[in-house]
Amino acid sequence: LPRLMERSGMSNKGSITAFYTVLVDGDDFNEPIADAVRGILDGHIVLSRSLAAKNHYPAIDILSSVSRLMSEIASKEHKNAAGMARDLLATYKNSEDLINIGAYVKGSNPKVDMAIHYHESILSFLKQGIGEQHSFEESTSILQDMFKN
Repeated sequence: LPRLMERSGMSNKGSITAFYTVLVDGDDFNEPIADAVRGILDGHIVLSRSLAAKNHYPAIDILSSVSRLMSEIASKEHKNAAGMARDLLATYKNSEDLINIGAYVKGSNPKVDMAIHYHESILSFLKQGIGEQHSFEESTSILQDMFKN
């Protein structure tokens, strides 16, 4: 696998761009092929059946997806906003059961309060309608502006 996958990229003779896909059985990302591929590639986008079932498209699981190159190619502002969104999504996910059954008491954890406050805005940002399009600059601006309040 490394020999095949590492052929893509830039060289003095040109460049090869590749998108590799791995279908895992039962969403088991620890199976050997998926695990090996994750260790080789510069990043991975994980699609989620549960997000698709909620009509959330593209059904990208942000918390399971990784880019090892983002720190090298994104601006400081972009990295900060993306990190904030990921952190708040993770905080919400960790407290989701308490929130959904009404057991979470507002004010008991400021970080959870913030995650609840931004949750719908973040989900809305991550969804895209079929005919909807934004440039990279528009998308990063929307993300950064979300946290300026």
